[in-house]
Amino acid sequence: FHRLKERNLDIRFKRLALAALTALASAASAQEWPAKPIRVVVPYTPGGVAEAIFRPMAPGIEQRLNQRLYIDNKPGADGTIGTGDVARAAPDGYSILLAPTANYAVTQHMYRNLGFDPLTSLDPVGTLCEAPLIITVSANVPSKNLKEFIDLIKANPGKYNYGSPGSGSPAHLTMAQISQSTGNSMVYVPFKGTAPLALAMLSGDVHVSTYSLTAVAGQLKAGKLRALAITSAQRMADIPDVPTTAEAGFPQYNGTNWWVVGVPHGTPNRIVDRLWNELRVALAEPEVRRRINETGHVVTPKNPTETVAFLKAESARYKKIVEDGKITAE
Repeated sequence: FHRLKERNLDIRFKRLALAALTALASAASAQEWPAKPIRVVVPYTPGGVAEAIFRPMAPGIEQRLNQRLYIDNKPGADGTIGTGDVARAAPDGYSILLAPTANYAVTQHMYRNLGFDPLTSLDPVGTLCEAPLIITVSANVPSKNLKEFIDLIKANPGKYNYGSPGSGSPAHLTMAQISQSTGNSMVYVPFKGTAPLALAMLSGDVHVSTYSLTAVAGQLKAGKLRALAITSAQRMADIPDVPTTAEAGFPQYNGTNWWVVGVPHGTPNRIVDRLWNELRVALAEPEVRRRINETGHVVTPKNPTETVAFLKAESARYKKIVEDGKITAE
């Protein structure tokens, strides 16, 4: 009897020891993140704005994490291919998404069978920055301010057109909203990229669009294009005479372009929190802020909770524009 009792105690001790070792191993594993390089998925072609924003931040983050961060460009279908790649990735902290507002709050309303919902398939880590958009007209448009332009297109339905560099972008939907609110007064002309759109604007074939400052600064200075208003809460230091849409009397036209970092839904909170802390520290560095400002963006950090609320509001706003305009993926 005593031998049997001792044997049972020995078995129990071994089980407890094994459980303790397993728990310790799990804890050690949890503390080891990141144990390998982290993939940063950009759902667009190489050499774009996302990389210009990310590269100044990367060295400091890599040093603090003691791991490399590498960009994985996955372009196509208005950014939905790369976004879906991260949405379906393992929630282990080794795949993160760097994408604009459109891929978190717009494309799910434009594609019938997207296969995932960014608001539920991704967990936001934080918002990095935003690019105010400048409502810009060609030199052959007589309007000198936004009110004059609104009156012009109302009085001439179908005569004027607007272009955008990409379907579903804030640049596209801001102009779509203006057209919708003025009785669908303008014709939409889609382009693939900012460069061909800018050429069409300079030739007068396209009458109005929205741009970031870096895309049109030279043409505005030369008088080849005319800025009517900025779609942000504050004026821009480089063009201080251009009013905001609110100052012009149209606060509803406020479609700025935000860049957000996200991870697959279910990624442990400790990883999300660590990633956000690293982003926050990087964005506070003066040199990082300066280089991001050079891309036409303003650093506007939002933590995970703030970003969730922001994206929900943006999704609801853009959903209405998409549905009212019957806008679908090009």
